[in-house]
Amino acid sequence: MEQRYFGSTHRQVAVIGQGTWYEEIEDPASVISALRLGLDRGMKHIDTAEMYGSGAAERLVGQAVAGRRDEVFLVSKVLPQNAGRHTTIRACEQSLLRLKTNHLDCYLLHWRGRHPLEETVAAFEQLRDEGKILSWGVSNFDVDDLEEIRSIVGEDLPACNQVLYHLQERAIEHAVIPWCQQYKVAVVGYSPLGHGAFPAPHSQGGRVLREIAELQHATPRQVALQFLVHRPGLFTIPKASTPEHAAENAGAGDFHLSTADIARIDKAFPLGPRPARLPML
Repeated sequence: MEQRYFGSTHRQVAVIGQGTWYEEIEDPASVISALRLGLDRGMKHIDTAEMYGSGAAERLVGQAVAGRRDEVFLVSKVLPQNAGRHTTIRACEQSLLRLKTNHLDCYLLHWRGRHPLEETVAAFEQLRDEGKILSWGVSNFDVDDLEEIRSIVGEDLPACNQVLYHLQERAIEHAVIPWCQQYKVAVVGYSPLGHGAFPAPHSQGGRVLREIAELQHATPRQVALQFLVHRPGLFTIPKASTPEHAAENAGAGDFHLSTADIARIDKAFPLGPRPARLPML
C-alpha cells in the first residue's frame, strides 16, 4: 500500500484509507471484520465521526482497533453545533470514550456552522496541548473558508481538508486541490465510489474503467480509487461493509495508472464548470 505524508503531521499515511457509516449498520460483526482486514491490507487510516450512527460507528471502530491502536491513523469529527470553545472539548472527550483511546491522530470540524472558527480552533489547540489530539483539520471547506482559517492561524494550517470527491463529482479540482497543494494541506476524498451511483458497466465511463481494469489486472472500482489519489497530497476513504469489499478497496493501492490511463479517465468523466458552492453530502 502506497503511503505519503499527511499534510503537516510528518506522518506517512496510506493513500487508501477506510471510511465509516452514517446510516444504520445492519451487520456490525461484518463491519468490524472488514475494518480489521483493511488494517491487515495496509489501510491504516480510519475515518469516523460523532454524527455517524449517533456514536455507533465510533464504538464499532473502537472494537475493530482494539489491541492494534498503535497501527492506526485514527480520525474523527465534531459536529458544527458542538464546535464551540468548550463544547468541542466535551465532544472530543466523548468520542475518545466511544473509541476507547486516549487520543485521536486528527480531529476535524465536520462542516461550518454558527460557531466562529476562532472558537473551534482555540479548542483544537487546547486539545492538542493536552495530547488528546495530535493534529486537527477541517471538512467540506471551500477556498474562501480555507483562507479564513489561514487568516486566523497563520502558518499553523489544518492538516487536512476532507471533501466530496468521486469521478462524477470533481469540483474540488478547480480551486480546493490547488490551494491545498500550495499550502501542503492533505486532501481526503470521501464517498469516492459515488455513494451508490458508481458508473454502470455499459455506460461510456463504465466501459473505459473496465478496459483499463483489464489491462491493470484490477477492478473498475480499484481503477476509480487509484485515479482519485494519483495527484500528490491526495487520499481517499472508501467504506466497506464486508471483508471482501475491504480487500478490493485495498487493492487500489497496489498499482499506478499510466499517463494514458489518466487521460482516458479524465476525458470519460469531464471536470465540468466550477459550481457556485462546494458540493457536499
